[in-house]
Amino acid sequence: MSGGAGKGLPCGGDPLALNRQLCFALYAASRAMTRAYQPMLQAMDITYPQYLVLLVLWEQVGTAAEDGTAEISVGALGRQLMLDSGTLTPLLKRMAARGLVSRHRGRGDERVTMIALTDAGRALRPHALAWVEQQLDDASISPGEVEQLRTGLWNLLEKLGAGE
Repeated sequence: MSGGAGKGLPCGGDPLALNRQLCFALYAASRAMTRAYQPMLQAMDITYPQYLVLLVLWEQVGTAAEDGTAEISVGALGRQLMLDSGTLTPLLKRMAARGLVSRHRGRGDERVTMIALTDAGRALRPHALAWVEQQLDDASISPGEVEQLRTGLWNLLEKLGAGE
């Protein structure tokens, strides 16, 4: 897929020029965003994929029963993160070894592995929240621009069928 003119080039340029490729702009932006998160990730001693797992679990806790416990199956987690279990399983094992999550078999079906947030994993949330809020305060992009970009990207994902 190619995007608009990009980097100020006229729309009539070479359709295969690198700076006209939407795929490259998304790739470069994704790498830059991951780099921007590195200070927080290093301070929390986690990887970016581990951060994504924690985001899902923090959200689960926020919508969980009054006791604050929440768990999610590896399959459901994979669907939310758009990752397969072959990618998630080693990641979750490392997180469990660090005490950030617990893993156990499903009560109703032992073939299902359930993931739950531990106190140590829950304790990282305030650090992440403070960092993200500070970055938004320091950003040269407005909250409206962030929301517009996020909405556009989710629309693109839907059109590409990536959410399936």
